[in-house]
Amino acid sequence: MKVTLVFTVLNEADSLPTLLDSIAAQTRRPDEVVVCDGGSNDDTVRLLRTEARFDIRVIEARGANISRGRNLAIAAATHEIIACTDAGVRLDPRWLDTIVAPFQGDNRPADNRPSETAAHPAPAKLPSPAAVAGFFLPDPHTPFEVAMGATVLPELRDIRPEKFLPSSRSFAFRKSAWQAVGGYPEWLDYCEDLIFDLKLQEKFGPYAFAPEAIVHFRPRGSLRAFFKQYYRYARGDGKADLFLKRHLVRYATYLVALPVLLIGMLAGSPALKLAAALLLLAGIGAYTRTPYRRLQRLWQGLPALERMKAIALVPIIRVVGDVAKMIGYPVGVWWRLKHRPEGTTAWQQ
Repeated sequence: MKVTLVFTVLNEADSLPTLLDSIAAQTRRPDEVVVCDGGSNDDTVRLLRTEARFDIRVIEARGANISRGRNLAIAAATHEIIACTDAGVRLDPRWLDTIVAPFQGDNRPADNRPSETAAHPAPAKLPSPAAVAGFFLPDPHTPFEVAMGATVLPELRDIRPEKFLPSSRSFAFRKSAWQAVGGYPEWLDYCEDLIFDLKLQEKFGPYAFAPEAIVHFRPRGSLRAFFKQYYRYARGDGKADLFLKRHLVRYATYLVALPVLLIGMLAGSPALKLAAALLLLAGIGAYTRTPYRRLQRLWQGLPALERMKAIALVPIIRVVGDVAKMIGYPVGVWWRLKHRPEGTTAWQQ
């Protein structure tokens, strides 16, 4: 079984060496690497073209978005199994070996398989899936990034494999499956991997899940960069008609429930003030419980002062992310209302 590794880049000269080093360190090297550059004006393309440790091809497509870049790279791939990742990550040494293993099923030589008897029949060959979802972990370099990772990135215990929609930073699939669903949606600039996930699930059913296929992902390093990221994510949700209930709950929480509780605390009777304060505290506790649980596992090695800063940053990061989503989502909805073909939902485009 041969595998093509694909990813896209745009001005990634600073982070690219880490990714290339991690590809070279794989216990199972990709048989080829195809990269699409969207028009970098730094050293990105030179670094790619001078890479000599493995077979790599570079496609230059100035102005291509992530979806277009991925589609171009996959179309150029010469192998059926496609492993997909992103720039700005570090691959665990066994990532590729682990994420493509489910495609092989039980391919051990016959003399290495358990003997078949009436009491112990030989195991049936595992079905070969259309796609395999890997996982990713935060790779924080600063105390701020520790707080960011704890706030926005899930732990394995948070994942329900049957409902997990993987990020394309840790994903593998058959090229024939990609062709069958029409590839990544080039009309969408963000959340494109979720739409691709949904199309694959709709046509081929649930993914195989490879939780040990780990990609290490560095969280955003500032509130400004985080706000921009989550604004774009929510705008993509609006364009693609995704997660409407989640967004409505967020609007109801900030625009209805929170003002009611604050008014109760400021203008109500003593009993009402106490009830409103207790409800607000309970809400904050529920809102931050999961990030604080994750934080305890991520802050190992941080001094006490930095841990206090991380604790204080968690609710700030959550609020900034929510505000970014509440601003970005209606922008995406407006785009969808102007561009959606009649009779279709956006993600069916």
